Amino acid sequence: MSASPSSSAQAAREALAVRLSHLRKDAGLSGKDLSARCGWHPAKTTRIQKADAPPSDADIRAWCAACGADDQADDLIATARAVDSMYLEWRRLHKDGMRKVQQNWNTLHERTRLCRVYVSNVFPGFFQTPGFATALMSQITTFQGTPNDVSEAVAARVARSRYLYEGGHRYVVLMEESVLRYRTADPEAMRGQLRHLLAVMPLASVSLGIIPFTAQRTVWPLEAFYLHDDTVAVVETLTAEIKVTQPRELADYARAFAGLAELAVYGDAARDLIAAATDALE
Repeated sequence: MSASPSSSAQAAREALAVRLSHLRKDAGLSGKDLSARCGWHPAKTTRIQKADAPPSDADIRAWCAACGADDQADDLIATARAVDSMYLEWRRLHKDGMRKVQQNWNTLHERTRLCRVYVSNVFPGFFQTPGFATALMSQITTFQGTPNDVSEAVAARVARSRYLYEGGHRYVVLMEESVLRYRTADPEAMRGQLRHLLAVMPLASVSLGIIPFTAQRTVWPLEAFYLHDDTVAVVETLTAEIKVTQPRELADYARAFAGLAELAVYGDAARDLIAAATDALE
């Protein structure tokens, strides 16, 4: 797997490498000794210790056995899998279709109390209508060349909207005006999506701000990101989903969100922008 552009993922990868290095040193083994016990080339040990190559489950078990630390293998494997999940390519996530990923997202939303969301390209999933979600997910499936289970994935995505109506969840959403205007779906689906946006705005669980085209920028348009409480930020790029957990980076996303919030309009001014986008579909 290629290195993540997120320093959170790289920092976690390096921390795992340090733990493995400490195991070797505590066992009194040189890199050459450990390599001989594991039955691989010393260069592999060097790559693992420098976090240049992610160790497989079998590599970790062999490493722990060589160091007389079999009792630590399961914990280290769990850590390695967590690191691996920080940067996942969409094609890998969608290799069997999109439904499972949507269900996993629902699990994350279920345990999130406060979700702060910034989008610059499409409506967030929990706001999407079936018509809009079908159009968008069909495009994604075609682009990625992954199995088509769009109808099942749409059902899973639309089910996420229940958290807007259940107690204990709060959604603070910032949306660039461009999201209202992009013709991601046909005019009928876009019209339904914009009407739905007006319908969810009054919900007690929702705060919606729209950043007008005319806003004087103090924070430039960014990639979409979802801040789940203060524990993880999920960033969506063209090719991958990145989970940011490093406190310093989380603070940066929170600061960017606060700056973007100051650019947005709310209430009647936001409704006027939605109405103008709807009128433009005529």
